[in-house]
Amino acid sequence: MNELPVSPLNAEPAPATQEARIALPSLVPTATYVIIGITVIFYILQKLSVVVFGYAVYQIDWLEVYGARFNAAIRAGELWRFITPVFLHGSVPHIFFNMYALLSLGSFLEKHYGHGRFVLLYFLAGFSGNVFSFLLTGENGYSVGASTAVFGLVAAEVVFFYQNRKLFGSQAKQAISNAVFIIAVNLFIGLTPGIDNWGHVGGLLGGAMFAWFASPRWEVTGIFPNFHLQDEREFRDSALAAGLVILIFGALAAFGLFWL
Repeated sequence: MNELPVSPLNAEPAPATQEARIALPSLVPTATYVIIGITVIFYILQKLSVVVFGYAVYQIDWLEVYGARFNAAIRAGELWRFITPVFLHGSVPHIFFNMYALLSLGSFLEKHYGHGRFVLLYFLAGFSGNVFSFLLTGENGYSVGASTAVFGLVAAEVVFFYQNRKLFGSQAKQAISNAVFIIAVNLFIGLTPGIDNWGHVGGLLGGAMFAWFASPRWEVTGIFPNFHLQDEREFRDSALAAGLVILIFGALAAFGLFWL
């Protein structure tokens, strides 16, 4: 029995090659939008207060009224000033660039961190930055701005890509290089008088510390060709990381309050 020779014309078509697909998180960064909205509202209130009441009625500084980090006030017991400065800004360019950075970083990080963990990261970085600045800027130290928290987000991005470098490959290397460059440039700019560089350094440290122990560590799971990411971290990891940051920077704040 003769067999028909196989040729490109009569051969059965080869099955189509399927590409593996990994479903990435698609969470809407709601917390990022809410934080931006609250910050903008605070800025509007600052400006309305000046318009309605004047800038210095009875020598009142409205930034101080709304919660600027003023070391003398903190020493008097107003400990909320370790947090409230992240909502306050001194000018339109100041709030614009901080909120632009928050939107850029937050839109990415919140998708991976989730809402709760991202909010913890943001405010712990802000707290850490303001504590660090409180320790190192003297009795009359004074500052406002979300840059303490934003620097913490940049540090968290570096940690995230480093811990997931096998998953992201060359993208991780590029992202880390870009982030380190941004940190270096902004710390150099921060040497300019009037910029709270100690707050930036503290935010970096607090954000990196929290992220190192709480940042998502993605594991690829599923059946070919459809894979998805599963976070190896548990809730207790975030709780312990937050506790560590609060313990260390809280101790630094106590040292500054009672021994400096």
